[in-house]
Formats: sequence, structure tokens, C-alpha cells
Amino acid sequence: MPEPESAASVLILYVVPSPAVVYWAKVRVLTKAKKRDSVSLFIIFLFINGCKDTKIIDNRQCIIDIYFVLLHSIMKDSVLILSGGVDSTTLLYDEQERIALAISFDYGSKHNAKEIPFAKWHCEQLGIRHIVIPLDFMTKYFVSSLLEGGEEIPEGHYADENMRSTVVPFRNGIMLSIAVGIAESNGLKYVMMANHGGDHTIYPDCTPQFVDAFDAAAAAGTFVKVHLRSPYTNITKADIARRGKLLGIDYQKTWSCYKGGEHHCGKCGTCVERKEAFAEAGIEDRTEYEA
Repeated sequence: MPEPESAASVLILYVVPSPAVVYWAKVRVLTKAKKRDSVSLFIIFLFINGCKDTKIIDNRQCIIDIYFVLLHSIMKDSVLILSGGVDSTTLLYDEQERIALAISFDYGSKHNAKEIPFAKWHCEQLGIRHIVIPLDFMTKYFVSSLLEGGEEIPEGHYADENMRSTVVPFRNGIMLSIAVGIAESNGLKYVMMANHGGDHTIYPDCTPQFVDAFDAAAAAGTFVKVHLRSPYTNITKADIARRGKLLGIDYQKTWSCYKGGEHHCGKCGTCVERKEAFAEAGIEDRTEYEA
């Protein structure tokens, strides 16, 4: 899937003392550059100050040009599927400059009521719009131990065969399809999902093959060519936790347990994975576990 260009690489062209090249650079920045990170914005800021001393282009015109670049720099272009768990919360903070909207789906899981409030809380901290979309039909027509009315949530390691009962058939495909429609309706170019390498064992709609296929389908089926971004697909939950540690995320305000009890059970696959990831990442685990 195509990645947006870096502002830093494009802005370097501004310092070339050729009117033709400078003009071309302006057009390229204003029409093609999409992604902006903090470093790129800092470069833009430094360049604004540097305009005072350069004779390459008129100072006033330089400020106007950079102003429009800044507008594009802070433009949000993405929708995030946000559960309120460790992975999607990390992606929320990791990509906050790009996220225009975060969507939580209330699909009747046993833990929806525990995780969605955390999703809302984190969005409020970052000033990102958050909506909840009900998918109550899943409990009526789908079979999974993860859903209300399903069998008991199995205990054991996340990769164990018995955890297959927690799969909600094509859940991610359904949620992503809705998110793509919302993205196109709002002129946004990307939908983000926080699947990771540990999901591949039991969840077919978390695999690299699924990501690539859905990305192609979304682009082919939309006028604005919406793409799927899943930056954690090939890393572990511990890697994600390390990222969150650097970002200063309060993981106590996330939910993992599939059972959805008063506290994390400490025994189901997601609880075990949470414990292991925090330990490997060197994060003090302040989660309240029943066991």
C-alpha cells in the first residue's frame, strides 16, 4: 500500500536557488504531500524563520507558501478503528496527528462495556472525535465465545488452539468496510487498524494476506482510493507496548480481558498476552487481575 511522502524530503527542494525548481517544489508540496510528522513540522518552522535571511524568494511570498504547507501538514486524513485495548490505543497516540475520527464498534462482545469507555477517554485527552457504532446483529447471527450468549471464554495462551472459539467470523472485514465508507464520505484517504503479529495464529482477518487484499479492495471500491494502514501487522504486542512506553501511554486505562468482568481475569489468552507484553517491554503492570 502506498505511503504518503515525507514533508522533510519535499521541503528540501525549497532551498534550491532556481525559480523553476522552487515553483515546482511549491506545487509538489501543495498537491502531493500528505503525511506530516512532528519533525517535518519543526523543519517547516525553522524554514519560516530562515526565510528572513534568504534571497531565493520573496519573504512575504515565502511566509504565504509555508502557511499553506502548514495547513496541509496538520490536515488529518485517517479513520482509526479503536477498541480501547492496548494495541489500538497505542496506534491512536502513535498517529494522533493524522486521525480525524476514531470509531468503536459495539458488536455485543462480553467486554465491549469495559473497553469502549477507555476508547472514549483517550480520544477526549487528545481532542479526537470519537463515535460508537452498534453492530448488534452479530450476537443474533454469528457464533463466537467472545459474544454475549456464547460459550465460556477459554483460558490459556493466546496462541492455543482453544482460543479459536473467540474468533468472530470476518469481524475485522465488516468493521473495516464500514470505516472505509465513513472515510470516503468524509474525504479521508486512510483507515487504520492495529492488528499485530501475534494475531496471525488464530485470526484470519488479521494476517498480512488479509491486510493486502482488503487494502486493494478498498482502493478499488472507492472514488478517493481509500487505503488500509496496519503499521503493526508484522511486530509483536511487546513491540507495541515498547512504543506506548515511549509515548507515555497510561495502559491502566485500557482493557484486554475477553471475559469482561469487574477486573481482568488474568487467565484468558488476552490477559496472558497483556502480562507477557508488559513484562517484556519493561512496563510496570498496574492492571488489577483476579488471578
